[in-house]
Formats: sequence, structure tokens, C-alpha cells
Amino acid sequence: MWRQSFGLLGKSYTHDTTGSFLLGKWLHIPLYPVPLCSAVVDVAIQDYVADVASELIYQNKSHISTEVLFAFPLGPHMAIYSFQVRSEDANIQAMLQDEPQQLHKPLGGWENLEYLQNQSNYPGEMFACFLGTLSPGGEVVVTLRYVQELPRKPDGAAHFVLSPTLHPYTKHYAWNCLASKLPYSLLLTASLQSPRGVANVQANFALTPLIYTAQDRSTAQVSLAGSPPSHNDLELLVYFGDPPAVSAVVEKGDPGAPPGSLLGDPMVLVTLAPSIPEAVPGQHQSGEFIFLLDTTFLEHAQDSLLFLLKSLPLGCYFNIYCYGETSVGIYPQSVEYTQDNLTEAMQRIPPTGSSLDDTNLLGTLRSIYNTPRPRGHTRQLFIFMTRLPPDKEAIAAEVCRHRNSHRCFSFCFSKDSAALATALAKETGGEATYVSSDNSMTAVVLKCLKRALKPAAEGVFLSWTLPRGLQVEVLGGTPQSIFQDQYSLLYARIHGQAQDTTVAKGVMTLQYSLDGQDVTHTIEFPLCPQGDGRLAGHRLAARCLLERLLPEAASGSGDEPRHRAVEISLTSGIICPFTSYVGVRTSQRVSWYRGPLALLPPRQSLIPCQIVELRGSGRVSSCLPKTTWVPPGWLTAACESWLALRRLTRSIAALPQRGACSKACTPPPPSISSLKYADLTEFDWCSPILGRWSTEAIAECQELVALQNVDGSWALSSGLSSVLEINEAEIKGKMPGEVMEPSIWATVLAVTWLHRNDKFYQDVCELLEAKAVTWLCSRAVSQLDKCLEAASTLLGISVKPSVFRL
Repeated sequence: MWRQSFGLLGKSYTHDTTGSFLLGKWLHIPLYPVPLCSAVVDVAIQDYVADVASELIYQNKSHISTEVLFAFPLGPHMAIYSFQVRSEDANIQAMLQDEPQQLHKPLGGWENLEYLQNQSNYPGEMFACFLGTLSPGGEVVVTLRYVQELPRKPDGAAHFVLSPTLHPYTKHYAWNCLASKLPYSLLLTASLQSPRGVANVQANFALTPLIYTAQDRSTAQVSLAGSPPSHNDLELLVYFGDPPAVSAVVEKGDPGAPPGSLLGDPMVLVTLAPSIPEAVPGQHQSGEFIFLLDTTFLEHAQDSLLFLLKSLPLGCYFNIYCYGETSVGIYPQSVEYTQDNLTEAMQRIPPTGSSLDDTNLLGTLRSIYNTPRPRGHTRQLFIFMTRLPPDKEAIAAEVCRHRNSHRCFSFCFSKDSAALATALAKETGGEATYVSSDNSMTAVVLKCLKRALKPAAEGVFLSWTLPRGLQVEVLGGTPQSIFQDQYSLLYARIHGQAQDTTVAKGVMTLQYSLDGQDVTHTIEFPLCPQGDGRLAGHRLAARCLLERLLPEAASGSGDEPRHRAVEISLTSGIICPFTSYVGVRTSQRVSWYRGPLALLPPRQSLIPCQIVELRGSGRVSSCLPKTTWVPPGWLTAACESWLALRRLTRSIAALPQRGACSKACTPPPPSISSLKYADLTEFDWCSPILGRWSTEAIAECQELVALQNVDGSWALSSGLSSVLEINEAEIKGKMPGEVMEPSIWATVLAVTWLHRNDKFYQDVCELLEAKAVTWLCSRAVSQLDKCLEAASTLLGISVKPSVFRL
């Protein structure tokens, strides 16, 4: 996997072949890394959040002066809150300001950042600051602090990866990257904290023994032992006590912050991770599935809709909206998934070529949100967009307001709608998919449906018991559902004044329903927490709150959301779209006149310092298949994590011009080009891309699928014989005598026929087959072996007995 390290980049003054002197125009002179001499990194990990403080020393080892630029790639769930630089003649500090007011503007140097923005081969967000000129042998000391949420592994471990800038071992950065010894020193210390206790630490590098700093083992410390590895990132897996369904870490507020403010109040870091067992494919399953279709989908993907509807499980609810000038669903509200309801819904879908204006997505969403969902059924939306709606900010804000009550799977057919699709999916914990070919659509949407069918803890509810006078506010609210293999990290602010100071603990209770059974978990947490004062949880809580405010502020819902976002950003140090960085450079001036050497008052100047969006070009990573092609503009939208929402406030319409493919980029294959991301938060760039699909094969399979009943069975009919290309009389004549119900024989034949090319039909028929086999096992287990033998003989297809759970 490609890793972007950056760090300190330099550009030296050189002469061209004509002898003319180039005055440091970055657009003409390539960048090269200034060597890192040493790095001191202090990491503080509390459950699933981390605060990283680093001091980096760079030295210009060339014999000429070098203009330098510090560049730090921003990973997902990461936010910088402090940046300072010390050099031989000046200090630099990055400060946030209210962007629209533009109180302070650097006078020059923007071309330096523009060069890096245009020349990078890979997209993403990057913090960049132009530091000026570094003389030969001169040193620069960079102090950088950032916070980030840590992924939770399935076994409950917190996964920390040190930023590549702090350990730049690759050839993109270090001179001797392939040597056994790195050209820089690294001192890494990690402080670990959890009320559940620190159980174990694993790493891909040598560690010192784990030292506990509290008797109850709630805090510990570990360090890098010896030299860091020269060929891989530094990764830590921190294991706490037995991972419960709910855990809480309380972080004390900043004593210097005003009482009652976001930073001044205690913050509870809550992790919700219910244990959810696997669901048996084809069984009854709850859930509400709503499909929002536009003109393009209706005209070119009737087969995809058929496969989607037929693959739904018994026990769920469904509805279909063909959004256009009206926002009316096929049914006034979702209905139970039955044969009659599905047949009626298919008949009510507007015919292709009907006049629909696919711009009223906002009205359709509002209509859905105003409709109550069936009790005990988790709502999931499948949204198909052919182009970017004009009211994109209002759409994002509407989805954001209801983010805790549903999940979105969004499919875009054009690069200009990619950012909106990504934002809607990310905000609700769903997935976004780019579809470039009609032939690929069926396989793509069914793959998302399989993920949507994962079981979930429903009706999630948090209750709190606190001393009188204290209140709790869960920033962003609590999700109503948590799906298998997912977890939820919440930030809860405790404010007020306790009337009874003798009560030292609070109580939190998590309640949810799993397979119709009510589940309750209760934990205690301290009201007078200890801590190192680094406020990682508070800053990430501010970032979380900013995420929630952005769509509302961007949609024009008055000035209050924007003013609140600016206040939170300036007080927490976390940037938002309404604030921007400015670099303040303080130089020490020396007087050479009027007598002895004298120091004059420091002089301040402003320098470029900002978050830069790398436009990127070419391929994503060498790990992708050679045939992989990524549409221009999609990479940028995909890589941004929460910044996809941030970009909505600026200019989504400009997205198509970003991330354009270079001349070396492989042209798109003729039939499919799709790319998906699975977790909130991140793209799985190395996932295998779905192969080409034959239009004839899909159509052939579609005929059989259209005949399947919602319970998974097939009827013995002339339509089935036509698909199997066998005379109906012959089919009836070959039916085993033990079979009392013709539909059992017909269903075995249909499932066997689907397996004539296992690899080809697996992605589109797996859910259909699961329903069919479940129906068979509930009706005729004793007859299946005879039926399978007879079906294999009649069709000339060999199928393993395990397919029928024999």
C-alpha cells in the first residue's frame, strides 16, 4: 500500500542550462525532502482516542540555501490542533481565524502550496506551511500535535498507526531508506489509559516491557526499544480488559476554560459495541428497505431492481420511491414483504420513458423521514443518483438531521454526484458506490444489499443516572441501530453543578433489542476523573460537533449554526470550513547602525499555512489490479472521510475538475468500473473489482428470477420449462415419486440450474438461492437427496450436496 510521508520539503536555488538564475519559482524546480535528524513522539491513548505530540528536527545538509515547506498528510479521523516552528532566526505559529472576515492575509508565497497541490500523484487532504529559507547547515524544529480516533478491531483492540511523517522510512523521503540503519533517530513513548485496565500491547516493532503506573492497572506506559524498523509503519494494538458491549472513559475538562464551556466540562468517551451473532442466510429477518429511483435507474436497470426486490428476506418491510416532480411512494408507507405486495409494487413502477424530473430528491427524503418506520425494523435507504441535484447542501443537511435513525447506501452514475453520494453514506454509516456501466449495476447493488442484511442491535437507547444538578448531553445523539461488525464512538458532555458532592460515580445503562429479545448493560463511571490534561476526547468531541453543524450551516439555516461552528473551531483549535489557518512568523531583528549591536522589537509577518487538497492523478495504488480504472473526481471524494461534508459547504460543483486522470491513466474498461468503500470512514482500495458481466447471462438469469416467489420457491410451470429449455411434460415425468409437491421439484431444478456456472452466478444469485434452500429445508428435507440426484441427471449439472445443506 502506498504511504505518503512528506515532512519538510525543500527547493534549492539553481541555474538552468542557459545560465540564467531561477529565483525559486516552485513551478519550475522539483521538491526534495529535507532530511529528518530526530523525532521525539509522545502518544497518549485513552480507549479508542489518541493524542500525539511530536518534535521533529530537520537539517539542511546541502551547501546552498533552501526554501522549505512543511507538509503533513491528514488521515481519516485525524485533526491537528497545534503547530509551531523554531528556526535560527524566527518562530512560526499556525493560528485559526474566522475565514470570511479575513483579518490577516499573507502577502505572498501561495504559489508554493499550489505547486504541491498540482504535482502530487495522490489525492487527499494535507496540512502545509511555507517556512521560508533555511541556510546551509541550518536546523528547523517543528512541534506538531494532533488527535485521532482509533479503529476498534473485532477482538476489541485499539489500533494505532504512527503517521508516516513521524517515521518517514520510504524512499519518497529518507536518503538511506533501503539501508539497515535509518538516517534519523526516533524516540517513541506511549501512555495508555482505560478504566477496564490495560491488559496487553502488541506491536510490529521491539517494545520495552509494559510498566503499569497505577495499582489497578488502569494506566501503563511502553516505549520503542532500540532503533525503529526501517521497512514498515509503526503499529500498536492495545488490549484493554474484557471488551464489553458498552464502555466509558471520563476525561476532565480544561481548568483554564470557562465553566460550562465545551472544553471546560468533563467529557465521557462512550464506546457501544454490542455482540451480534451471525444471521442465517435466507431466514426471516427484520428491516425496512426503501429504494429511491431516478430516471436513469428506471430506464437502464429494471433487471437490477428485480434482483434487489427478489433478494429481500421474508419478515422485512419495503417501499419504492420514483422521485421526480412528486415525492409519493409506491405505497403511502412501507409494507410487509409478501408476494401480493411485491407483485403490486412491480406493477405500479412507472414505465420507462415516463416524464420524471430527477431533481426532487430533497422532497422525497423529507417525505420518507415524515413517515414512521415499522416498530423493530431498522431503516435503510438505497439512493440512486444520475447527476448532482442543485440543492445538494439542503439534501446533506436533511440526511444529517436524521443520521441516527437510518443508513444510506448511495449509488452515483456520474462523477459530479460522487461527493454527495460519499457524504450521505459516510454520515449515516453506509456505503457509496460509483457505477459506470449498466452491466455492472446488478452485481454492485446486490453486494451492498448483502452488507445491508447484516443483523443489528435495534432500538439502541442510553440512559444516565447522575447526582441532582448534573445533566448529560450526547453530542450528535445516539444511533438507533448498530450493525454487526460496527461500533459507535460517542462523546457525552457532563455539565451543571452537583448538589450532592459525596456521590462520586454516575451510572450509564445501554438498552437494545436483538432478535426480539431485550438486552440491558449497566456500567459505572467516576464523576471526578483524573487525566493528563491533553483533552484528546474534548477536541475530538469538538470535531464531532462540527461535523453535525456543517450541513445545517451550509444549507442556509440561518447564521446561528455557522457562528457556533466558528466558536467551537477557534476555542478547540480544530479547523472547520468557516475558519482557516494563517502562519504568524516572528523574526528577531538586529540593528547594525548607531553604535554597538542592538536588538530591535520582534517583527511579525504572515506566511501561507493551510489545509491543501491534493488533486492527485494516475493510479491509486500498485495493489489494485492492472485493469482497475478510477473515474476522475471520484478519488478525491472518496479519500476525504468527514471532509466530504466539509467540501459540500464550499463547491461540490467543482469536483469534476479535481483528480483528473493523467495521460498514463488506464482507460476505462468497456463494461464495468466501480469502486466501493465499506466503513465510514475509509476506502478499501485493494478490494478486488467485480469482473465483467455478460448482458445475455444477466438477462437469462433474470427470466428465472422473475419466476421466483418471495418465499424462495418456484412453481412448476411452462415459464420454468422455457428457461430450463426442457419440455414441461419431461420435467414432470422425471420428478421423483417421493415428491408430493411439484414446487419442491421445481425449486430444486431452479437452484441446480443456477449452479451451472458457480463463479459466474455467485454474486447475483447467492441471496436468492439462500431463500430457496431455506424453503426447501422447511418442507422436504427427506426428499432433497433424491431430488438433487434426479435434477443433476436431467440438467447434466453436478451440484455439491452442501448447497442444499445435506
